[in-house]
Amino acid sequence: MKTFYSHGKLLLTGEYVVLDGALSLALPTKKGQRLEVTSSNKNNQIIWKSFDHNLDLWFEDTFIIENNQILQQKPNDNPISDRLIQILNCAKALNPNFLLEPHIGLEIKTFLEFPNNWGLGSSSTLIHNIANWAQINPYDLLEHTFGGSGYDIACAEAEGPITYKINSKQVQIDQKNIVNSIDFNPAFKKHLYFVHLNKKQDSREGIKQYKANRKNVSDAIEQINSITEAMILCKSLSEFQELINSHEQIISKIIKQTPIKETLFSDFEGSIKSLGAWGGDFVLVASAKDPKPYFESKGYSTLIDYNKMILK
Repeated sequence: MKTFYSHGKLLLTGEYVVLDGALSLALPTKKGQRLEVTSSNKNNQIIWKSFDHNLDLWFEDTFIIENNQILQQKPNDNPISDRLIQILNCAKALNPNFLLEPHIGLEIKTFLEFPNNWGLGSSSTLIHNIANWAQINPYDLLEHTFGGSGYDIACAEAEGPITYKINSKQVQIDQKNIVNSIDFNPAFKKHLYFVHLNKKQDSREGIKQYKANRKNVSDAIEQINSITEAMILCKSLSEFQELINSHEQIISKIIKQTPIKETLFSDFEGSIKSLGAWGGDFVLVASAKDPKPYFESKGYSTLIDYNKMILK
C-alpha cells in the first residue's frame, strides 16, 4: 500500500491580492487528508472510496482504464465523478507513465480529517496527494484543474507557517511560487481563535468576482505586503488587532464588500478578519477575553483555539 498525506490551509493575509503578487501569510492546519493506494484483483479498474472525518463513506465510484484514458465504468451525472476523472486524466497527461494500462486493478481510499464544509482544503489536499502519487508537479495539476493562487498547495506540503508569493516575472511554473518557512509563533496566540460561519464559500466564484471588479491594486498590494511583514514580527495583541482592522479595510475597498465584523458582529469588542474568500468558511478572531459565549449566543458554535487548528 502507498500512502500520501497533505495538510489543510488557512490564508491569514493577502486574500484575493495573492493572485496579483501580494506577499501572503499562510498557515497549514493540523488536520488534512490522506490517500491510500492498494492493489485489487479487478483488472484495469480503479475502485474509489472517500471517507469523511467520521470515517463514514460519502462517495464511491468505479473507473476503468481504457485506451490509456480513465473513464467511468457506469456513466452517471455525479459531478464528483466527473471532477475525479478530469484530475486523473490531467495527471496522466502530465505524466504519461502514470496509470499506464495496468493489468492489475487499484483501490483508492481518501480520508478527510475535517468536515467537508469547513473550507480547509478538501480539493487542494486531494490535488496534492494525487500529484505526489502521479509524481508530477502539484502546481501544474492545480493550474489545469481547479486553478487559484497555489498557496493551498504550498500549505499542503508545509510543516509550519509560510509566506507565499507569486512571482509573475518567472516563466517556469515551478519558479512562480515563492514559498518561505517562517517563525510565526505569536506570544498572544492564546487570544486567537477560528470561528466557522456555518456556510462554505466558493473560492473559485470569489476569485471570479475579484478579477471582474479589480482595477489598479499595486498600492494596495504594497500595503498588504507591509501588513504581512508586520504581522510576522508583531509582539502585542493590540498591534495585531490594528493590523487586522487595516487589512480588512484595504480588501473591502478592492472587492466592494463590507467587512464581516460590520455585517454580522458589529457589537463584538475584539477584531475579526475574513480568511480566504469573504462570506463563508472560517474567520480569525483576536480577543482579549474568551469570545466563545458571544459567538455561541449568535449561533456560531464552531470555535477553535489557534493551537488546536494550526500546525507549528
